[in-house]
Amino acid sequence: MNTQHDISRLIDHLFRHESGKMIAVLSRLLGLQNLSAAEDIVQDTLLQAMNSWSYGKIPDQPAAWLHRVARNKAIDLLRREKRFRQISPEYAKLLESEWTLAPTVQQLFLDNEIKDSQLQMIFAACHPSIPAESRIPFTLKTLCGLSAAEISRAFLCAEETISKRIYRAKEKIRSEAIGLDIPEGNDIAERVDVVLKTLYLLFNEGYNSSHPDLLIRTDLCEEAIRLCDILAKHPLTNFPRTHALLSLFYFQSSRLSCRLDSNGAIVLLTNQDRTRWDRSLIQKGFEQLEMAAEPFEVSPYHLEAGIASLHAAAPSFERTDWKSIYHLYQILYQLQPNPFVALNKAIASAYAISHENALDELNRIEGLEKHHLYFATIGEIFFEMQQKQKARESFQKALHLTSSAAEQKLLEDKISRC
Repeated sequence: MNTQHDISRLIDHLFRHESGKMIAVLSRLLGLQNLSAAEDIVQDTLLQAMNSWSYGKIPDQPAAWLHRVARNKAIDLLRREKRFRQISPEYAKLLESEWTLAPTVQQLFLDNEIKDSQLQMIFAACHPSIPAESRIPFTLKTLCGLSAAEISRAFLCAEETISKRIYRAKEKIRSEAIGLDIPEGNDIAERVDVVLKTLYLLFNEGYNSSHPDLLIRTDLCEEAIRLCDILAKHPLTNFPRTHALLSLFYFQSSRLSCRLDSNGAIVLLTNQDRTRWDRSLIQKGFEQLEMAAEPFEVSPYHLEAGIASLHAAAPSFERTDWKSIYHLYQILYQLQPNPFVALNKAIASAYAISHENALDELNRIEGLEKHHLYFATIGEIFFEMQQKQKARESFQKALHLTSSAAEQKLLEDKISRC
């Protein structure tokens, strides 16, 4: 028998994986200016599932059940509002015929139509009329199912700030009647970069979550891969950098199951059992990296995927090609001179050059004075240099700067070993 907890977990999982699909399809039908109506239908559908499944049997195909109920609610809305013409012009004529309405709406929920709807929605969310600071939060909320609180943690800002950005995006869509047309030429290339950045942030939130009790959220990683795969397969968006990002996702995902032990404790790259890395995902990573090679283009995603490929190919931590990794980080830092790239470059230099060189690079980084990873890295370098007291001091600084239970446990263990 299914408990209320089981049903709540299932609904939460389906919300992550299906709400974006349903909102995209319903927005295509109702028109993007009626996004709120689409969101209301999805919320209604999930609430109905919670109530129905609590007192009855969970359907064999829960996702299909949700899509069917959402579709029927959309049909009911269209039938009730026959005089309301603010829906997608493409489907307005359907209101003239009860006979054509249902089968056409049903067709919109086919897999290929869902993908097309999501692609349209992704590009609409990145429309240049929408304020730049609102595009990524709006996409993460609408298409990826992240809450304003989760997005605010990813952006290191107040939840209220994110809520206002999402609201401004919706208001812009409504006031300017922004549609779901896919742009062409230079416009599509410009929007692709915003989309890829959104998916990159989504995957990162899953890979190293800001949630205090969940270090890894595979659902977010899977959603980032699914959406990036749609872009990589579409002739208008299959740029080399799209394949490079998907390659990076596959390489990183291959290690997800090895990053925590059976007790939920962090297992660092040094100690991971490489025989447990997912070889099929690694193979997909290399395939996408090869597809990213033509036509010639070098993006940050190419460089990060190249670094991840070297880790995936290495038989052990010690036999990793650290010199090549350090060289790639040097190029990446020229393209993206931010403190996190500098941090990773410094780590690579410890094994490519020397620990002393790594400390020198770390001391020159600005902007990470309040980030636990910075001090944890310094502590690790000192520990490997057998300078236990300095390592302990750095680990203690890192401990005070993280709210993650798993990271706190790791740092406490390291302090005890000092």
